[in-house]
Amino acid sequence: NGQKLKHREVLLNIRKNFFPVRVAEHWHRSPKEFADSPSSEIFQRHLDIALGYLL
Repeated sequence: NGQKLKHREVLLNIRKNFFPVRVAEHWHRSPKEFADSPSSEIFQRHLDIALGYLL
């Protein structure tokens, strides 16, 4: 799957705050529809729905 982000173990706590490290795990847990969205508008709609459940 070309949509997977590389996730490396973090040895230093300071590196955990970098964007790619913070986002990779959440991206992999997101529904498959996120990565397979045919347009940015559909991606945004899926994202809004998913984030609505968190707030």
